[in-house]
Formats: sequence, structure tokens, C-alpha cells
Amino acid sequence: MRYVLFLSIMLVCAQAFAQANLEGVWENLTILHEDWPDRLFGPELGDYTGIPLNDAARFRAEAWDASLITLPEYQCRVHPSDYVPSFAAIRIWEERDKDSQQLIAIHTHHFAWGTERTIWMDGRPHPPDYALHTAMGFSTGKWDGDILTVSTTHLKEGWIRRNGVPRSDRATVTEHFIRHAGHLILMTVITDPAYLTEPMVRTRDYVYQENQQIAAYPCEPVDEVIREKGTIPHHLPGTNPFLDEFANAHKLPKEATRGGAETLYPEYEQKLSGKK
Repeated sequence: MRYVLFLSIMLVCAQAFAQANLEGVWENLTILHEDWPDRLFGPELGDYTGIPLNDAARFRAEAWDASLITLPEYQCRVHPSDYVPSFAAIRIWEERDKDSQQLIAIHTHHFAWGTERTIWMDGRPHPPDYALHTAMGFSTGKWDGDILTVSTTHLKEGWIRRNGVPRSDRATVTEHFIRHAGHLILMTVITDPAYLTEPMVRTRDYVYQENQQIAAYPCEPVDEVIREKGTIPHHLPGTNPFLDEFANAHKLPKEATRGGAETLYPEYEQKLSGKK
């Protein structure tokens, strides 16, 4: 009987040790080689390529004015959890029960705006639909072998691309943290019934940094532009003069730059060729 009990304990321990250790500081590589314009000075206006957005999302994006982020209310507005890992470093650490050593949660700290997030690993359910929505949302995780799969709900409205393409508060997000030795891949899948016709998938790459520290990120809003009180930069429908600049600069068909699920697939090139 003791032998069987010992084997059972060893089996449980073996399964636990099979899970990847994600703790430490991870530096984002995306800023250097993958979608780097998005991560630095921002994507070009009118560039909705690679996004399966619908007409409602496109309508909102075309009204966007880049001066919006100069408003004091927006200057320190944190990136939502499905967007913030797009650049800079993150710190990951575990929270375990002192006695049982069972994993309770995985926490992350991101350099930008010092955002922190909890991924609950103890099997608790997601709250009801009417519960509070936040920038980080409510996240639960589970191990699929050595891949950490995270499900997030209760997100405040955010954005998919930093040029006006929105993500609604009805969206749900699934993430997969995949470690390969000193490298970490974060795959994010956004499902949004309000603004996407199919899931939006993106990946981000990180490398483990043994001695790296993450500095503080103080943010204090200021009056960058003097405006009349209540002014909100925007473009009324059909009045945005900048939407064609991206297509013209890169010699792309304008309708292709407007995004949509159809434009993601090779067959779309054949459709464009048939129109010539």
C-alpha cells in the first residue's frame, strides 16, 4: 500500500515538473523585427491589413485622429492585456500555497505603465457577465502539457491596432505561452463578435534575460496641445483626408488596405487581378 501511495505521489510530482517554468524577465524581440512600426512610432493611418475587421470596426477606425492621444485623459491610459505585451519587457512570477506548493496564480508585470496582471491557476470560474470590466480583464490558466493556455474575459474596450482599429468589451482572448529553452512565444487569439468576423491571431517573441531589471514607469499627464475644453480630436464620416496615404505610399490597392477576412487569403490576389 505504501509503495502504491509512493508511486502515486511521484506520478503527480512528475506531471507537475513537466510544466514549463516561465518565471523571470523576458525581453520582447518584436520591437526589432516583427511589426516594428506598430511597436514604435505607430502604424500608418488607413493600414488595416491583416485584420479580419467588419464594417463597424472600419467605420470607427476611419474616424480616428492621432491627436487623440495628446489629450491628458489618454496620455496615461494603459494598454489592455491583449495588446500591452507587444513591446518591451515583462516579468513573470508564480504564487504558490506555502504548505501544499500548489500553484495559485501566475503574475506578470509589464514595463509600459507598470501594468500588472493575475492569471488564476486554481480552477476558479470566471465571474458573471455583469461583473467589472478592466484593462487587464479576468484571466484563468491551465497547462496543456508544457504550454500555458490562458482565457481572458471582462476586458474594457481597447484596440487591435494603434491607428483606430477597435476591440470591444465583448471580446474574449485566448493566449498560449510556449517556452523553448531561452525563448518564449506568446500567441494571442482575439475573438470579438462586435468588430471581427473571425478570430484575430498574432504572435510575439521574447528572449530570457538573466540579469535584466525592469525600471519604473512614472506617467504624469500634461497639456501638450492647448484646446477649448471638451474638444475631442476626430474625423466625421467621409472627411478623413489621410486614409489613402498608406496605399499610395506603398503602391497598394486601396481596397486591400482596408482589411477584412477576405484580404488575408491568397485567393484575394486573384480577385484583384480579375478587376484589372
